[in-house]
Formats: sequence, C-alpha cells, structure tokens
Amino acid sequence: MPNAVVTGANRGIGLEFVKQLSKAGYNVYAGYRTFSQEMEDACNGMIQPLDVSQQHSVDDFTTNLPSSIDLLINNAGVADGRWQSIEEIDDNIALEVLNINAVGPVRMMKSISEKLSDGAKVVMITSLMASMEDCKTGRSYAYRASKAALNMFSLAMKNELKTRNISLLLMHPGWVQTDMGGPHAEVSVVESVEGMMKQIGEHSIENTGIYMDFQGNKLPW
Repeated sequence: MPNAVVTGANRGIGLEFVKQLSKAGYNVYAGYRTFSQEMEDACNGMIQPLDVSQQHSVDDFTTNLPSSIDLLINNAGVADGRWQSIEEIDDNIALEVLNINAVGPVRMMKSISEKLSDGAKVVMITSLMASMEDCKTGRSYAYRASKAALNMFSLAMKNELKTRNISLLLMHPGWVQTDMGGPHAEVSVVESVEGMMKQIGEHSIENTGIYMDFQGNKLPW
C-alpha cells in the first residue's frame, strides 16, 4: 500500500483527505494540533501531534514515518483577521500566519525530503488569494502574503524535486465550507477533496509546479 502524509488533519480539508485517502487504499499518517476522534476513527495508519510552526515538532513527527512516502499533503494553515484597513494590521498575527502558512510547509519539506519516494507527489494547499493578478479586493493581508510566499517557495522547490522524479502541485481547494471558509462558502469539503484527489491522480511530472484549483482550472500567478 502507498503511504500518504496529511498535515492539519484533525478537521476540514485535512480530515476529509484522511477519509478519502484511507478509502483509496493509502496508509495515512496524519498530523494534528488538536486531537479529533473523527480523525482517529477515519485514519488507517498513524496519528500524531504536529505543530508546523516548530521544527522540533515537525522532526518528531517525521521520525516516526516509514522510509518511503508517496504522497504529502501540506494542508496545515491558519487565517488572519481579514483586516479592513492597513491601520488594523496586527504585526504579531501577521508573523504567525506567515510562519505557519509559508514557512510551515518548508519545515515539512526539510524534514521529510529524504523519505519522499521516486515518483512521489507533493501537494501544497494554497489559495486563489495568493494570486497577484487576481488581487482585486485587498484585505486578508497576511493570508494573501503567506500563500503567495508559499507559492514562491514551492516554485523554487519544484526544480530541485524534479531531478528526483518528485512532482509538486499547488492546489486551491475552492471556497470551502469549513471553519475557515464559513457557512456561506460555495463548495462542500467532500466535493473539494474529491476534486483535488482527481487532479492529484492525473498529475504527472511534466506539469510539476502547476497552480490550479480543485476542478483542474489553471490559475493566474
């Protein structure tokens, strides 16, 4: 059975990835900040605490993983206060958001890189809000910046990973009905993850570094 790792696995998109990957025949290794019984029940592999804002937590997590990882879902993330104005920006919250959303996946890649198998796939859960071309409304300053930084980290990484036959996808899950997305969001968690699973399955090394949504639409940088 192939091995998959999911970060931020205790709720929302991460939890749904645990469910669908387990049903698809993966051994799932789930990292969480807050324990969820639903996650434990759904996961057919290992669950373990994981705080991507701390390198020691990331290293403790990856130490317990098998030597060959076929799929990594870098999903852990947080939102900011969606500040209305420049004057409202909280620099401490902004730094926390950047630390978790942008640097957190880098910590994971540093720690897990040697365990990624030949032909492995790395998925970065990003956002359309990272797009500089599509930034028409402003607000959500730290969240936008953190996901844009994640995109650039990922683009730089994909060149190195390609030499090892490891492909990378940057995926926008849509506006999803989660704690972060809110009840008025347009896409259910199940629909979003089903779509992303389809895109992951069809992805090849030739398209490594692509920035796309859960329906397979290419997004503007």
